Amino acid sequence: MSEAVSTALETATAIARLVGEAGGRALIVGGWVRDRVMGHPSKDIDIEVFGIDAEPLKSLLARIGPVNTVGESFTVYKVAGLDVSLPRRESKVGRGHKGFQVTGDPALAFDEAARRRDFTVNAIGWDPLTDEYIDPFDGRGDIARRLLRLVDPATFADDSLRVLRAIQFTARFEFTLEPSTAELCRRVPLDDLPAERIWGEIEKLLLRAARPSIGFSLALHLGVIERLFPELDALVGCPQEPEWHPEGDVWVHTLLVIDQARARIGDLPYPQQVTVMLGAVCHDLGKPATTAFIDGRIRSLEHEAEGVPPATTLLDRLNIHSMQGYDVRREVLGIVAHHLKPGMFAKAQPPVSDGAFRRLAQKVDLELLARVARSDCEGRGGGFDCSAMDWFLARARELGVEHAPPEPLVKGRHLLALGAAPGPAIGEILRQVYERQLDGSVATFDEAMALARELARGRQLY
Repeated sequence: MSEAVSTALETATAIARLVGEAGGRALIVGGWVRDRVMGHPSKDIDIEVFGIDAEPLKSLLARIGPVNTVGESFTVYKVAGLDVSLPRRESKVGRGHKGFQVTGDPALAFDEAARRRDFTVNAIGWDPLTDEYIDPFDGRGDIARRLLRLVDPATFADDSLRVLRAIQFTARFEFTLEPSTAELCRRVPLDDLPAERIWGEIEKLLLRAARPSIGFSLALHLGVIERLFPELDALVGCPQEPEWHPEGDVWVHTLLVIDQARARIGDLPYPQQVTVMLGAVCHDLGKPATTAFIDGRIRSLEHEAEGVPPATTLLDRLNIHSMQGYDVRREVLGIVAHHLKPGMFAKAQPPVSDGAFRRLAQKVDLELLARVARSDCEGRGGGFDCSAMDWFLARARELGVEHAPPEPLVKGRHLLALGAAPGPAIGEILRQVYERQLDGSVATFDEAMALARELARGRQLY
């Protein structure tokens, strides 16, 4: 057990002890308990307190540390990094995830409090003082059976996000979705879900599941792909040339690519992880519009460029832009537009120039591009030589452009220091000098400045 998990559990136990001395009972609930049963301890602990009203509970918690109060009709206390709340009653009063009337009720029995939860595996309580599980819906049995099952069919559909949660949980835990739960998921409308809630579940699917394809396959089976992601639905049944894609249609290929990409992001920062995964999801969105039978073969000419508009639409639907200052949208669209380039560069005769690498680096992060291209190659069912992507990345690193193009040697301030008058002509000179720098014919600051002076004199800028 990690130090963070141990500390959180010690704090939760101290809270439970105080609550017990005051005549109540504190249970750890939700995902932490599920993960504990599965052997995956987490430090994110939620506590429900039974038998004590809100204000006395706040006073008790103040003995642990500073207490922050959040929520309106239903109070959650945050103390020492833990969420502590009363059991609550919920009733649906409107559409959407905010359309609930929620009230805390310390007299509520645990089985009634747990009934509002989505799946049985999340409806287990654990008493840190007695090491007792309270499991009224047999969530531990479902974990043993590797089964995801809803708690209450009468209230499950009140929150349509639960359909997407079913998809990401099934993939993350590699469970089977119980048939009647699946049938209800097919009938739940999804048109009330805002982009941020959809992305929240897709993000977990892409980054927390070892094989996200399990979730995407289930999403197709439940009609979620058709309803939320028509750009992906168009991949289903879109044929590919069997010689190059023996694995099947573009949908099957894309799922294989997604899993390959997932295996290649562990060493990346979060925004780059998201970029690679979304690049894998979107990389072949241009194929449905371009696939044709030409000269006896199935071809998808220009599908890179044609994939940018549907990829943009999908990113719009998820409201994907910059993350932590990193322009995820730009890089994903760059990957879509250029995902064949690593293989093309490796096979080109005559060999591509250094300038071609530098110019491509202006459009996309070459390392992330190489990772998606490798995943694309490996996602064809095996047996193909994918070493071209290793060559591509090694060459980009040799040139120092694996993440960005080279910085311009000469900038506007240098020309102004020569006495050049500000204006559009300066921009044109800088562009010409930088183009020569990208070509490699200008390699040092002195060479770049000499060319800039020559161009400036020709334009009589000083």
